[in-house]
Amino acid sequence: MSKRVAILSYPGQALFELGCAVEMFALFREEIEDWYRGEVVTFSDEVQSATGGVQIACRRVSDLNEFDVFVVPSWASKDKALEARLCEAMRDLYARGGELYSFCSGAFLLAEAGLLNGRKAVTHWRFAERFQQRYPDIEYSENVLFELDGRIGVSAGSAAGLDLGLEVIRRDYGYQAANCVARRAVISAQRNGGQSQYVETPVPSPRGSLAPVLDWALQNLDRCIDVNQLADKANMSRRTFDRKFRATLNISPKTWLVEQRIAHAKRQLENSSDSIETIAHNSGFESAMAMRHHFRKTLGLPPSAFRQNLSQPTAGA
Repeated sequence: MSKRVAILSYPGQALFELGCAVEMFALFREEIEDWYRGEVVTFSDEVQSATGGVQIACRRVSDLNEFDVFVVPSWASKDKALEARLCEAMRDLYARGGELYSFCSGAFLLAEAGLLNGRKAVTHWRFAERFQQRYPDIEYSENVLFELDGRIGVSAGSAAGLDLGLEVIRRDYGYQAANCVARRAVISAQRNGGQSQYVETPVPSPRGSLAPVLDWALQNLDRCIDVNQLADKANMSRRTFDRKFRATLNISPKTWLVEQRIAHAKRQLENSSDSIETIAHNSGFESAMAMRHHFRKTLGLPPSAFRQNLSQPTAGA
């Protein structure tokens, strides 16, 4: 039987995060049997206005008794009466076996309800310091996209909610369903890495830009290129290149190369029947053993298990 999912709306709602939650849990998917029955709801009597002046018409509820899952896409309301009602409803839902997930600043509401005490949690990096000061009993996680602990999950900023949503879908319906949802949304089925990889200025300045070098590397992942070659392509010394790369992308060039090779290998595992050895070679790894090592270190499982998970029948699909 499909789960009933309530997605929270409130005055001042962040529209992007709400859209991510709807995409994950309220979009009808005829190709997957017993899919979630998602609905946007509010506990507020006020007009539901979102960013950009958009007004949202949704059903008002006073509790979560008819739902199995509650998603908080964001939270910024200073309405203490509304917050108290929500906290009580969330605690009741969790006590009867329900699930609670938050995106971005929504972690503040779960924390206020006491549902994150003693757990690992994360929120948008802009709010990290405030979150840690306000909730010292919660173990804050640096450099992760999300934390999923049983029936409670929280994600980092904005689009990381999609990563958490896909992980929940993967757990409920299997890898094939999660891949199907990711493909339909044109996003990565499994993104790895933490917020430390995000740069404050995403687009480097044209002068001295690393973009041509990165593009060349991505087009030549099947070759055993190394950081020295990238530095040569950029007409820099190795030391200068390492420093500029870290300053621009906040990650070492060696780690970046490994992550791109893993992503390239994952796409081949998903879309081809080539052997592990062939895929390792095509992805620029020194050997199949080296690829297995990096898969285990990064994903926690070897390439063969990753491929096997992709081919497992999905629950209800």
